[in-house]
Amino acid sequence: MDFDLPESALAVREGVAAVAAKYDHAYWSQCEEEHRFPQEIFDDLGRGGWFGLCVPEEYGGGGQGLLELAVANMTLCASGGVAGTFFYVTTPGFGAMTLTRHGSEEQKQRILPGLADGTVQFCLALTEPDAGSNAIEIKTSARRDPDNTDDFLIKGQKIWISNVENADWMVAVTRTIPAAETKAQGLPRTAGFTLFLVDVKQALADGTLSYNPIPKMGSNILHSSQVFFDDVRVPAENVIGEVDAGFGVLWDVLNPERILAASGGIGTADAALKIACDYAREREVFGRPIGANQGLQFPLAQLKAKTELGRLMTYQAAWLFDQGRPCGNEANVAKLTGAQVGWEAANQAFQTLAGMAYSKEYPVERIFRDARIAKNIPVAEELVLAHIGTAMLGLPKSY
Repeated sequence: MDFDLPESALAVREGVAAVAAKYDHAYWSQCEEEHRFPQEIFDDLGRGGWFGLCVPEEYGGGGQGLLELAVANMTLCASGGVAGTFFYVTTPGFGAMTLTRHGSEEQKQRILPGLADGTVQFCLALTEPDAGSNAIEIKTSARRDPDNTDDFLIKGQKIWISNVENADWMVAVTRTIPAAETKAQGLPRTAGFTLFLVDVKQALADGTLSYNPIPKMGSNILHSSQVFFDDVRVPAENVIGEVDAGFGVLWDVLNPERILAASGGIGTADAALKIACDYAREREVFGRPIGANQGLQFPLAQLKAKTELGRLMTYQAAWLFDQGRPCGNEANVAKLTGAQVGWEAANQAFQTLAGMAYSKEYPVERIFRDARIAKNIPVAEELVLAHIGTAMLGLPKSY
């Protein structure tokens, strides 16, 4: 069910599937078990240009859009590399899309070619210990260096930052006007935000940036870390957009993130359903395949229907974004649907395999663990529902 995808998206799906076919479930499970970054498939995808899809052609990329990027992510996850969704969210999503839409010409020339050929990785530093879904409350600050006003110094703390250990560049979300000052000056709550490009390797080397990985339940192919900024020096040329006016840029980052997360959830559902159905066709109990039992067949059929509906909403949200049209409602509905069906499909696959699902002989336990977090990131399910309730149903705001 392809909803008349353009030829470009169909070609992306075919190309990514060809690469992913070389890396089976055992490969992903081994990387997870060893807490090891899947460098082999990352390099393979990078060489093929599958991370540079949305980089303009003049910088070495494919010149395509978020729709093609979502299809690539969906395809990778459907192959069994469920945690591989971080590949597409962190580097093409946070990096390539942000710079393509909001970077200066100098920033584009300096960084986009590396994003296009897969040799540069990114991460986003937004969430803080006391400012999770409520990004307005972040406290990480950036101030002009009094001795060199061409530079900013970033100080503060972030949490749950994925891929910092591999990243070359970080999109750091800071306040250049504290929240209390914006209120005192009668400015909008969204004023005073500035986004920076932080050279991660340099900041780690000079000791002004540090991170501590957080032990976690799944998705251990990369770290999710606490990150500490101790006067990280960033030149003014690394401001993304304008000083004090970064919230609009941030919002333009968050919608693609939700759409890519949705595509990952749909790919997760595809992977889980395939495993469950293959097992249900082969496993015989009481003289017939267990897939003939409606108690197992109907829940899987229901999830297939939900998956296809989620796929269509994800395509629609990505297409609207590419057309420069408002897509906040569609992005939130897609994210909600993708996360829910990915988790429900993983859970039903677990039930279908019964006791064998608990064994690491099958990849269900890995997919089960990886799928659950999608209901909480990149935005909590409850806040997505609150957005739908207020923005789409016109109900009173609850917070």
